[in-house]
Amino acid sequence: MAEKAPVWLRGAPGSPYTRKMLSLLRYRHIAYRYMIRPHGAIEGFPSPKVQLLPTFYLPGADGQLEAVVDSSPLIRRFEKEYEGRSAIPSDPVMRFIDDLLEDFADEWLTKAMFHYRWAFAPDIAQAAAILPRWTAITADDDHAKKLGDFFSKRQIDRLYVVGSNDVTGKIIEANYVKYLTALNAHLLLHPFLMGARPGTSDFAAFGQLTQLTHFDPTPSALTLKHAPRVYAWVEIMEDLSGLDASEAGWITRATLPDTLKQMLRLVGTAYLPLLLANARAINAGEKSMTTTIDGATWTQDVMPYQAKCLLWLRHAFADLNEADQKFVQSLLDETGCRDLISGKV
Repeated sequence: MAEKAPVWLRGAPGSPYTRKMLSLLRYRHIAYRYMIRPHGAIEGFPSPKVQLLPTFYLPGADGQLEAVVDSSPLIRRFEKEYEGRSAIPSDPVMRFIDDLLEDFADEWLTKAMFHYRWAFAPDIAQAAAILPRWTAITADDDHAKKLGDFFSKRQIDRLYVVGSNDVTGKIIEANYVKYLTALNAHLLLHPFLMGARPGTSDFAAFGQLTQLTHFDPTPSALTLKHAPRVYAWVEIMEDLSGLDASEAGWITRATLPDTLKQMLRLVGTAYLPLLLANARAINAGEKSMTTTIDGATWTQDVMPYQAKCLLWLRHAFADLNEADQKFVQSLLDETGCRDLISGKV
């Protein structure tokens, strides 16, 4: 059987979703060719409809290359197209938990990544100095500074997109420390969220943490203070190509540890109120949403993509058989996530 051609993708070291997908490709032994490029056309490759990183260039239905974005659907596409070393748990209950924790990292933990990078002076200065040089390493210092200043202003002006402001910033920061504490406790028992082998949630958490723990100075210092084990874990996650992928490595519903339940409690207290309020606001035709997280008011513009995330999670639950649904619902009730499935939107 002929080997498949390498997968081509464009990304950048400062993109958590690029890092998420590169780690997954290494773990799954999927050959790839990685181009560090800024947004814009690349000769010989199609342009995506939405400029997001990473961008993959994959055969479409007609066999021609098309530009594909969005890491979570890409992971599931690769599960169908490449055999072995799956990143999706075989137990349907754990698969749902993995889906939920992946979404939590992709959509909630990224708020911490964006907030710390563009709300603190040392982090802004470092990002402005380094990010432009990743995609323009030969640029002279004056040009690199102009690029850094332009990009920094644009990103700072967009802090509202993730809901970061003087009030919500404190919520984001407190929840980052809670996340570190919970992940640190779990890693005392298991090397990955899903057990002795990683699931999609591991790769999603890793992607965001590459920036929070190893690039941006403020959250990096917090990580080293509260959870040096997490700092080390991120470096381990970078390349898991030599890790054993035994079926026995998965956590199962029968061996579900309290530490993983604590991760779900963070979903219930922080992310879930946001998901539900966002969906209700969109369904009501409103442009902004307001909810309460940790006793404080959270207000931001609505996020259509996160309304899709809620819908996908509910579809994933609906796809479970009756016994699995009962187990998951009991777990969601126990961890404060009951409204994920039943909450009115």
